[in-house]
Amino acid sequence: MAARKDKILVIGASGQIGVELTLALRKIYGNAQVIASDLREENPLLKDTGPYVSLDVMNKEMLHVQVIRQNITQIYLLAAMLSATGEKNPHLAWHLNMQGLLNVLDIAREEQLHKVYWPSSIAVFGPTSPKQSCPQQTIIEPTTVYGISKYAGEFWCNYYHTRFGIDVRSLRYPGLISYKSLPGGGTTDYAVEIYQEALVNGSYKCYLKPDTYLPMMYMPDALRATLELMEAPAQALSVRTSYNIAGMSFSPTEIAASIQKYLPDFSIQYQADYRQAIAESWPQSIDDAVANADWGWKPAFDLDKMTVDMLTHHPENKGRKIH
Repeated sequence: MAARKDKILVIGASGQIGVELTLALRKIYGNAQVIASDLREENPLLKDTGPYVSLDVMNKEMLHVQVIRQNITQIYLLAAMLSATGEKNPHLAWHLNMQGLLNVLDIAREEQLHKVYWPSSIAVFGPTSPKQSCPQQTIIEPTTVYGISKYAGEFWCNYYHTRFGIDVRSLRYPGLISYKSLPGGGTTDYAVEIYQEALVNGSYKCYLKPDTYLPMMYMPDALRATLELMEAPAQALSVRTSYNIAGMSFSPTEIAASIQKYLPDFSIQYQADYRQAIAESWPQSIDDAVANADWGWKPAFDLDKMTVDMLTHHPENKGRKIH
């Protein structure tokens, strides 16, 4: 395990990944060693678990002051505008996603930070990428501003590592599913919403077509992948752009069928919108052999195991037995 004297700054700590990753890091490093930050109000799940600062990653001077003042040695940069939201405001999405990363990388170089974590996404892949078992190295021609910004970001990370020796690490997250924190405007958000609607209303109107397969991952696996990558010895890592990681792949029909095993009266309707085109531009499944070879990555959750856990622990369950 890494030296616990590290002081960590999580930027975007009130987001879908940020909340749970901050809590996981505090368990490992100690509450006081992990500074949560965001432009938004502190997420209720983070309250009283450790220090919180209001921070805009676009304000480089303010960010630099915090890094120095707090003696930060690692940064997890999670602030980003996601795929579906980004298509509504492409210039803002590009500016936020790129400039925020460059600010962090510059400060990491100036202050000689130990490590930087920055997530990429399956959104880097495009219609010309292989649909099945999309490999680590392949044709990558993204068609969303989110995907373009993430792919450019991967090369900035690689550049700062090669040119300046910054130990920056990255994962290409699939769609992430969690009952603890809300999604943030991504194309895969239906797989979070569907569980809530199943428990509250017994039905869900899906904005993707029934047979739309997408790579997905349950949040506990995503957190473990992130922490395992950050704990891996630097010499074991062969990828300094971003690692493919896989969890599971399923369609809206299959997740609905999984829910119906435990909530038999659940029903689903379909009304595809602009997010369908985004989903169709991405692979249906991911090959993560390189992550497995370099640092032993393996997912623990399949669809049914995730469904039981989601329905059991979801805040809307209200004591219902799921078995």
